[in-house]
Amino acid sequence: MALIYIVEDDQNIREIESFALKNSGYQIQDFSNAKDFHRAVKEKRPDLALLDIMLPDEDGMEILQKLRKNPETKRLPIIMVTAKSTELDRVKGLDNGADDYIVKPFGVMELISRVKALLRRSMGEEQEKILKVDEILLDDERHLVFAGDKQCDLTYKEYELLRLLMQNRGIVLSRDVIMDRIWDMNCDVESRTLDVHLKTLRAKLGDSAHHIKTIRNVGYRME
Repeated sequence: MALIYIVEDDQNIREIESFALKNSGYQIQDFSNAKDFHRAVKEKRPDLALLDIMLPDEDGMEILQKLRKNPETKRLPIIMVTAKSTELDRVKGLDNGADDYIVKPFGVMELISRVKALLRRSMGEEQEKILKVDEILLDDERHLVFAGDKQCDLTYKEYELLRLLMQNRGIVLSRDVIMDRIWDMNCDVESRTLDVHLKTLRAKLGDSAHHIKTIRNVGYRME
């Protein structure tokens, strides 16, 4: 049973989220502030966190950045939940390391669907443990990526994106396929999500980024 932490200062929303996820078979702990959440994470790392941006004691983006800088939580699956709905807000959250983004007001079924999709991808099916494309090496057992002698510190989604491309070396993957496999959504829904993650992934791979080829009007290929 997956353990989910909910960080939400609005009691009504927090209760709705908790009730819906408990009824879906998940173990839930909820928090109305960042302080209690940080304390709980130190005691036990959850399988996923639902993180509101507008909190009374600390901005959700700051919490997200702290989690990504901590080796113990840098790949913790995180869904941002917020009333902010502009594309800039969504891109900022994803660029800071969020794995998904849901905007209030949202439907209970949408929430459950996104949680299930992210947990499925983070827990994953059995995969080949070592993937190698020339100087790029992905060790799935230790969750490490190297580009030559340099270790690359990737977020969870960047790691999943690189693994998908490496698993399909030489095959062109369309944007639709990538969005469906990594984010469980059609690329028309969040057109910049993939672009943001590819940009940061390429930056972290450095000179090795040339192995990821853009196939104009189609998608991407690792070669």
